[in-house]
Amino acid sequence: MSTKLRTLADYWPIFGLRLASPRLVLAPLQDADLPETLDLILAGIHDRASMPFAMPWTDVPPDELVAGALRHYWSTRASATPQRWTVPFLVRRQGVAVGLQDLSGTDFAVTRTVHTGSWLGRAHQGQGLGTEMRSAVVQFAFDHLKAERADSAAFSDNPTSLAVSRKLGYRADGTAVVQRRPGERAVEQRLTLDRASFVRPGWMVQVRGLPACQAFFGT
Repeated sequence: MSTKLRTLADYWPIFGLRLASPRLVLAPLQDADLPETLDLILAGIHDRASMPFAMPWTDVPPDELVAGALRHYWSTRASATPQRWTVPFLVRRQGVAVGLQDLSGTDFAVTRTVHTGSWLGRAHQGQGLGTEMRSAVVQFAFDHLKAERADSAAFSDNPTSLAVSRKLGYRADGTAVVQRRPGERAVEQRLTLDRASFVRPGWMVQVRGLPACQAFFGT
């Protein structure tokens, strides 16, 4: 008589969640995905001459970048609670990892607000994938988690991210002045989107595995 082996998703159900759009599959990042994720990061996320992100992707040696990324993803998982959670979704196209799409919430049961952040490997940029993966998690948040608001942010000199937000219906929600690199001043544009203003694509996100991990989101 055989006994079915349990998987990690049996104990940490968020690992069984899947979102699918026409070209992409989004799944919570697991340790088995980390080598591909690190390869994407090391291959480059943006031009070294610019710094469109708060994360210093190009300003530290590769070994420090790898160590910092691993600590970040492990600590994000370890610190997740129903009151404060982040899901880093690894995004794949035809089985190939192309980037990461974060979805996070704080006191979500009360605020009904999520925040998104993302990056794409340089080889996969300029193909509309950033818009598709953001649209997938926003649809998931509005239609399946019953969020009322989705927030995002981008530096004022990151036109690609800002263009994605415009396409999906976000409106400006103030700015903040921050230090991006040592001694460098940068303006962060905050953005917000409500359910009624969301510019929906001509497809619906497909969701699998949510009932088992509903408690993760504090709902």
